Amino acid sequence: MSDIFRAAMFPTAWTGDKETKQPLRVFTARRIEPLDGTQPEAFAVRGAWVVATGSSAELSARFPHAERVELEGALVVPGFNDAHCHTSQAALARVRVDVSSARSADDVLTALRARAALVPAGEWVVGQGLHEDAVTGPVDRNLLDRVSAVHPVVVIQYTFHQAVANSAALERIGYRAEADAPPGGQLRADADGHLNGWMYERAWLDPWLPGIGRESIASGGEQSAQVAALREVNTELHQVGITSYCDAIVTPLEKDMYAAARHLRQLTPRVSMLLWHTYFDPKAWPTEQPDAHRLQLAGVKLMLDGALSGGTCLCQHPYPSSTGRENGLQVLDDAELGDAIRSIHAAGARAAVHANGDLAISKVLDALESLDHPSALPRTNHRVEHCSIVDEQLIKRIKAVGATPVPFGAFIALFGDAIERFYGTQRAAMACAHRSMLDADVAVAGSSDFPIIPIDPMLAVQSMVTRQTANGTVLGPEQRLSVTDALGVYTHGSAHATGESHVKGRLTAGQLADFVVLDTDLTTVDPHEITSVSVTSTWVGGECVWARHA
Repeated sequence: MSDIFRAAMFPTAWTGDKETKQPLRVFTARRIEPLDGTQPEAFAVRGAWVVATGSSAELSARFPHAERVELEGALVVPGFNDAHCHTSQAALARVRVDVSSARSADDVLTALRARAALVPAGEWVVGQGLHEDAVTGPVDRNLLDRVSAVHPVVVIQYTFHQAVANSAALERIGYRAEADAPPGGQLRADADGHLNGWMYERAWLDPWLPGIGRESIASGGEQSAQVAALREVNTELHQVGITSYCDAIVTPLEKDMYAAARHLRQLTPRVSMLLWHTYFDPKAWPTEQPDAHRLQLAGVKLMLDGALSGGTCLCQHPYPSSTGRENGLQVLDDAELGDAIRSIHAAGARAAVHANGDLAISKVLDALESLDHPSALPRTNHRVEHCSIVDEQLIKRIKAVGATPVPFGAFIALFGDAIERFYGTQRAAMACAHRSMLDADVAVAGSSDFPIIPIDPMLAVQSMVTRQTANGTVLGPEQRLSVTDALGVYTHGSAHATGESHVKGRLTAGQLADFVVLDTDLTTVDPHEITSVSVTSTWVGGECVWARHA
C-alpha cells in the first residue's frame, strides 16, 4: 500500500472531520421518497447522518433549535449509487489523449501526433475512448505508424475490451503473429497474416493491467493533473445525482489518484473500488478500513467473458458472435477462475466477476458454490458483474449462493436491438432481468459501465421501467420495473453490492444523509419522459456538493 493511499484510508492527521462538527438541521421538501415504505415530510441530519424522519411538526417539536432547510424541488430521493462504472478511466482519458470525439482517422492522427511531439522518445503515447464505428477511415497499425516510429502508440477502444497499437508498440509487447495472443485474447491480422494492430481481451488487457511490479503500457501522467480531471468528472456525476459509485477496475495508479483526492479533500462522492486481480495480494488485503464511508476497497475484479452489446458473451448455445465464431470469448480458463475466487474468498475479500453470458454466469456460480463459509463469520456477497443473460434456474442459483448481480441499467434502451440481433428474442428478453431477480428476493445493483455509456440514472430508470429499445421494441415486457423499484436498484441495491446497505441507500434514521433533489416527481411522469427529469441539487453527508443555481 502506497504512503499516500495509506494516509487517505487511515487519516491519523485528521483530528476532526467537518462531518462531525455540522449542526443539527431539519430538511423539508415538497415530497420525500426515502425508499423505506414511509412518506415523511422532513428528516433531521446531524453531521453526515440522518437521525430522524417524520412530519414537519414532529421534528420541529423534537428539535426546536435546529436549522431548517427547505429543499427547492419536487421530489427528494436517496442519492444515486452506480455500482459498476469506470470513473477513474473517464478522468485518465482527459490526462492522456481523449479521442472520444474523433470523427475521422485524421482527427485521431492529429491528436496523437500532438502528444507524441511533447514526450521523450520511447515513451508510450496513449489514446483513449475511441469509437471506431463513428470514425471515417481505418484506425489501425498503419495509421498509428504515421504518428511515430519512435514512440509506442496504443489507442484504447471505448468499451475497454480492445485496443489498437502501432508497430513499435506491438514490438515492445512481443506480438508478431496471431499465434502470439495469450489464452483468452485475440490478435487480428490482414489476409496476408500481417497484424493490423487490433488486440482483443487479454491480448491487450495483460499489457495494460500486468500486475504487481510490472509496468503498464498506459501510464497516468502527473498526479496533480489526474486529481484535477477526477474533480471535473465527479462534478459532472453530481449534476445527474450520483453520490456514490464503485470503480470497477483499479490498480495502484487509480488507488493513489483517489487517495490523493481524498487527502486534498477533493473527493466529494463516496467511492468503492474493485482491485484488478493481477494486483491482488492476499496478505496485503486490508482487514479494517476506517475511512470506508468515503473511500474503500470493496472487492477484487476478474473478467470471464466478453461484451454484451459487442456480441462476445460466452453463452450456453451458439449465436452469430462478432468473434467470427459461434460463441464469445472465455478470458480466464475454469481452473484460473476457480483458483482466483478461492484465494480472494480465503482472504476475506469480495470477488467481483465480469460474466455476461449464461455459460459464463454458470461457471462463476460453479466456483462460488464450491466455497466454504465458516458459520462464525458473516457471509460475503460475491458479485456477478453485468450478469446479463440469465434464466430462472440461474437466478435460483444466484439466490442460493448469496451472490449479488450487477446488471446494466440502460443497456436495453441503448443496445436492446443489437442484443436481440446477436442473441435472439428469447435470450434478449431475459437480458438485464431486474424483475425476475427482484421477484426471487435477490438484491440487485444498478450500474452504467460509464464512460462506455452516459452515467445518468434517469436514463437507466427509464430503460428499466419501459424496456423499450431505440427502435421502439419492448424487449421482455415482463421484466419492467415500477419507478420505485428502479430507484431501489440504483440506491440500496447498489449499496448492498459493496456491503454498505446498512449505512446508505435509504433516507432513514441511522443512514448517511446522501440525497438528491429532482425538479419533477418522476413517479408521476409518463415513463417514456423520465429522462426529462433533472437534478436540482445533490447532497453528500448533508453537504450540498452541486446545485443547479449555485
